[in-house]
Amino acid sequence: MKRLFALLTGTVLVVAACSGGKDAVDQGAGGQFRYHDVTPRGKTISESARKTAGNVTGELLGGGTFSLAAQQGKVVVLNFWGSWCGPCQIESPQFDSLYRDVKGEGVEFVGLDVKETTRSKPESFIKDNQITYPNVWDPKAKTAIQLGKVPMVGLPWTVVVDKQQRVAAVYSGPVQPADLRPVLTQLVAAAATALPARPQTKAVVR
Repeated sequence: MKRLFALLTGTVLVVAACSGGKDAVDQGAGGQFRYHDVTPRGKTISESARKTAGNVTGELLGGGTFSLAAQQGKVVVLNFWGSWCGPCQIESPQFDSLYRDVKGEGVEFVGLDVKETTRSKPESFIKDNQITYPNVWDPKAKTAIQLGKVPMVGLPWTVVVDKQQRVAAVYSGPVQPADLRPVLTQLVAAAATALPARPQTKAVVR
């Protein structure tokens, strides 16, 4: 009984660390996004409450580099995943099908492959499942820190960034294309207000 109580207590602490407390709700300064909470499926963060995403950058598995800042004017779907993650193995091919449908509308999908031990596994998964959108190789999940201290307590996570480089939604767990498509349609239809170029800062990863 004591062992069961200790296990349950530990589980509650893990959940609490991800969903509450001032440290977990740090909104940062100057309108910078810091993870606060997940968004209900099919919904977005109200425009007045959106914060600017940190500049996610990284090395692409297929070669080259990715920079979120270079995508201003597009709606960007950032999907944190791993080839070892069962739900991700189902979600990624579904996302690729959606990506093929919407990429001509000004939508970019980017996979952020985290917590992997080797490149070979995600590369094989991408090839075998014919994933066409770019994927960043990020074994230490640095991109989650760059974005805004998003906790990688479980995968998959999906973050949607609007045309103004603001975080418009944060979804924890698998997302159905049927829930995501209306969100993308709404964000694509929104006017892209011109914004001054933001300064390029390096993320500090500890």
